Amino acid sequence: VQLQASGGGLVQPGGSLRLSCVASGNIFSIDTMGWYRQDPGKQRELVAVIKSGGRTEYADSVKGRFTISGDDEKNTVYVQMDSLKPEDTAVYYCYADVVGVGDHYGTDYWGKGTQVTVSS
Repeated sequence: VQLQASGGGLVQPGGSLRLSCVASGNIFSIDTMGWYRQDPGKQRELVAVIKSGGRTEYADSVKGRFTISGDDEKNTVYVQMDSLKPEDTAVYYCYADVVGVGDHYGTDYWGKGTQVTVSS
């Protein structure tokens, strides 16, 4: 399974970005898909995830500013990031918990990461 992310970049404080991530490969179902982020020297932290059935979970720091959505048919997840702050600067990693065809349990997969920089 491969996760291909896109949409990172440089934006001014108060601006917006939209990240996308597509999962491909041996996929029967995706139980959870979403985004984590990591600053150098810090632990990777949850940003937002969406679970099968549509339930979403957000970090407190992004609630009200970020919106996660998914397209099950395309195995794709999006996060719309509005009102961006300098503290949102990090490498953002796509994550998916994938059950492959013939598997009995899910496996965690990570994308390569995309840089988001919020700076004037």
